[in-house]
Amino acid sequence: MRARLALLVAAVSVLTLIAFLVPLALLVRTVAEDRATVRATADAQSLVPVVGTADAATIRLTVEQLAAESGRPVSVFLPDGTVLGAQTPRTPAVALAARGQSLTGESAAGREVVIAVQGRADGTGVIRIAVPQHELTAGVTRAWLVLALLGVILVLIGLLVADRLARTLVRPISDLSAVSHRLANAELDARVTPAGPPELREVAGALNHLATRIQVLLVQEREQVADLSHQLRTPLTALRLEAESLRDPDDAARITAAADGLERAVTGLIRQARWRHAPAQPASADAAAIVADRVAFWSVLAEDTGRAVTLDLTPGPLPVGVAADNLTAAVDALLGNVFAHTPDGTPFAVRLARETGEVVLTVADEGPGMPAGAIRRGASAAGSTGLGLDIARRAAQAAGGRLEVRAGPQGGAQVLLRLGPPTSPRDA
Repeated sequence: MRARLALLVAAVSVLTLIAFLVPLALLVRTVAEDRATVRATADAQSLVPVVGTADAATIRLTVEQLAAESGRPVSVFLPDGTVLGAQTPRTPAVALAARGQSLTGESAAGREVVIAVQGRADGTGVIRIAVPQHELTAGVTRAWLVLALLGVILVLIGLLVADRLARTLVRPISDLSAVSHRLANAELDARVTPAGPPELREVAGALNHLATRIQVLLVQEREQVADLSHQLRTPLTALRLEAESLRDPDDAARITAAADGLERAVTGLIRQARWRHAPAQPASADAAAIVADRVAFWSVLAEDTGRAVTLDLTPGPLPVGVAADNLTAAVDALLGNVFAHTPDGTPFAVRLARETGEVVLTVADEGPGMPAGAIRRGASAAGSTGLGLDIARRAAQAAGGRLEVRAGPQGGAQVLLRLGPPTSPRDA
């Protein structure tokens, strides 16, 4: 914008200066020509009394003195054909003046002033003074240079003023852009200081109002999520009481442990919803320990539903750059999808390995396969929430990795969760 404003001001300034300076330059040249012509005419008029009354010798002496003082060729044409002073041929202007008409005409060398002198006894005399070209243009070049320098100075001043004006416009716009990018990066406390023209101040106020409104809406949403999550504590408590009343100690312990894990997840959800902030330290978790724990948990349900589980885990620790709660939720989502979207008795395999700087978790089943578009958030072909794969995808992105869904080697679905290593505090 600054460059365009400067270009606009430069164009307008140049056009304005051309409109004024070109006529002024032509006027300067005309004034210089008229000034030289007037001086020559005055010199010629001073010879009229001498040419009209004196003899040839006196006229010659006077003409020589005037030519020496003025530096111009001066000629006097007497009626008998005698030429005194500068010996120049008779020009058409001289011939016309011999008939009694004074005039000023152009010549090859410049301009000639011709005056007819009447009153001599022998006829009409003619005084001719030649004005050379350099005298007609004396001072014109210097005046034009001054005008050109003045035009350049005015253009530079205009550019300086335009740049200052553009800066007052560009700086508030740059601040607005910077704050909008900060808001896009979830820095909801970013605000812009209104500055610049009234229109930009209004935009800045609107952006600040929008940021405040977003904060309010997010707080309300988090409170609602926290309230909904808190409501889950009642059925969890009932579930724990039911588990304690079971006669089989193993079943009671297993269900109680599951209820405890679910309660921890709900508590973490409430805490994350109400006190969401940037982590003080980079997130990290041991993928080997978490995957082993979650596979062991789901293996009990796999045994109940007749599913064969193939487990291939690289010995840990395998640190990844995602929080343990998020990784646990992602692994549960992938394993839960196997049970939710494949019939009972469908075998599945879980493999965890390190590949070229990444930790790759692969969950493959021999079911009907993954429907198209299943990775979209909220999309589900089996009546579920459709959030499982999205939870895994966000966990992978948090660790600098990605989620891949492809056809499995046995005809089912194969989901790969690629996780990057933890970032150091300097990288974070």
